[in-house]
Amino acid sequence: MNWWQTGSIYQVYPRSFQDSDGDGIGDLKGIEARLDHLVALGVDALWISPIFPSPMHDFGYDVADYCGIDPRFGTLADFDSLLAAAHARGLKLLLDFVPNHSSTDHPWFRESRSSRDNPKRDWYIWRDPAPDANGSWGPPNNWISDFGGSAWEYDATTGQYYYHAFLKEQADLNWRNPDLRQAMMDVLRFWFDRGVDGFRIDVLWHMVKDAAFRDNPPNPAYRPDMGEMHSVLQLHSTDQPEVHAIAAEMRGIADSYPGDRVLIGEIYLPVERLMHYYGLDAPEVHLPFNFQLIDAPWDARHLARLIGEYEAALPPGGWPNWVLGNHDRPRIATRVGQEQARVAAVLLLTLRGTPTIYYGDEIGLTDVAIPADRVQDPRELREPGLGLGRDPVRTPMPWNASAHAGFSTAEPWLPLNPDWPTRNVAAEGDGSMLALYRALLHLRRKHAALAIGDVRLIEAEGDVLAYERRQGDERIVVALNLGANEQRVRLPAGETLLTTHTSSHPRGDSEFTLMPNEAVILLASR
Repeated sequence: MNWWQTGSIYQVYPRSFQDSDGDGIGDLKGIEARLDHLVALGVDALWISPIFPSPMHDFGYDVADYCGIDPRFGTLADFDSLLAAAHARGLKLLLDFVPNHSSTDHPWFRESRSSRDNPKRDWYIWRDPAPDANGSWGPPNNWISDFGGSAWEYDATTGQYYYHAFLKEQADLNWRNPDLRQAMMDVLRFWFDRGVDGFRIDVLWHMVKDAAFRDNPPNPAYRPDMGEMHSVLQLHSTDQPEVHAIAAEMRGIADSYPGDRVLIGEIYLPVERLMHYYGLDAPEVHLPFNFQLIDAPWDARHLARLIGEYEAALPPGGWPNWVLGNHDRPRIATRVGQEQARVAAVLLLTLRGTPTIYYGDEIGLTDVAIPADRVQDPRELREPGLGLGRDPVRTPMPWNASAHAGFSTAEPWLPLNPDWPTRNVAAEGDGSMLALYRALLHLRRKHAALAIGDVRLIEAEGDVLAYERRQGDERIVVALNLGANEQRVRLPAGETLLTTHTSSHPRGDSEFTLMPNEAVILLASR
């Protein structure tokens, strides 16, 4: 098995992990200083959200140089030091590759917009104005930016529109152009040559657009509170067949390097289409991100069906993966509460497949209310009041009860969680959320059944979700109570490896009482 199958991944949002130079913004030296936290936690790899030079209109997802480090975060030498320090501790390091779009400050785009006959004109997506129903000239079609408004921006210099799936400062790259494609593949090689262990590929399913630029159909289920991007179905602006050859080429590059390099694709699609990104005609990304637990109702029967259907949909050789949250979506403790967040941690770290942990979830961080004058996120600024803003899940990591929670010597770029004096890494003792995560990750390493074993759902009723993990003669049973009442479930006799409750009812050989909000892991008797 490869490390990315047996191991676990930890996402670091670099602006918010640790500040080393007193500017209130996290940086690479700060991450290096906190690597021992990841070692003690028991994860195998860290994925760092974008650290490349950027004007920060979308906080690093608007890249102005794919082969550099933004000065806010440090230097290439700082990155090399971090990479070496991670490897010395047995940790893998993944970067965030942003291939769908660049910053409009990127030299490529500056050349592209300079004239219609510039050699890099076709490195981006340019179209003539089109007439609307009233005969007025405007955007080429009805495509909507994910941040609201038209996805087309008029450029008076050359009299055409350029396409931007996100902000107008994030111009989409034209992956149908072979020179652009080669240049971006060279970016992967640059970082692989430097020793990076893999990439999370941002919005992979967005990368190729319909060659005819047809209008997207209206969404019959649209409501204004969903955000304007959902007013149309992204049928022609995303998930085009040609993207699979690009993903396969990226995979070929990754596989040409030693050391089990890994590609993880960000893809928000229904499961049946998500599975295509494992590879149609050739292998594509190793792990197409499975975001189902983020949006799923917290209901035992629903989750049981979801797990079973996902497992059944996997192609031959496809390895599963699971996440509870990330830098774009509400935190798990906000969605289900602190007690059920403990149950969710057991679910994440005992399902078959590679888990990714979002920084701060291991201490039960919740979404932080951001005062209007502190809002940073462009999505909230463009469509305020809809709950789409991402600042609440990107707040600084609280390390201890000292000034600014040990994150910085200055006022942090976003507010800390209000309970930081008591909810911080140093304060998490026995019985805490952090202790639970450490125990779970230890069990994954100790028991092959949890790391690589098969999974089988166990019949249960009510609020109980139960399943078995098996590898060889080792058989582990996981039972989760997703409700606030005691539940009875039939389970095999065995040794209790872990419970989220400090005290529980006695266990019978078959009838098992789960306390409210309890999760139990059993090593079944042979």
